[in-house]
Amino acid sequence: MANGAARSNRGRRPRKRVCSFCVDKVESIDYKDTHKLRKYITERGKILPRRISGNCAKHQRQVTIAVKRARSIALLPFTIE
Repeated sequence: MANGAARSNRGRRPRKRVCSFCVDKVESIDYKDTHKLRKYITERGKILPRRISGNCAKHQRQVTIAVKRARSIALLPFTIE
């Protein structure tokens, strides 16, 4: 009956996530806003990909740059143990 579980998911499409920065009409992402940036980092300290976070390409690039800048000046950790 393993095939029965696979068939039930075949017709459903996952819902498209909306970029929260586009909804709020954010022009640029500040690296000093660590509370907002922590939403886009895993518990291990990795940056979430677009398909999971739901960001558009423009804002995903800005999030990546902001996280890397925040890490370099120790506002965010590189790894969390």
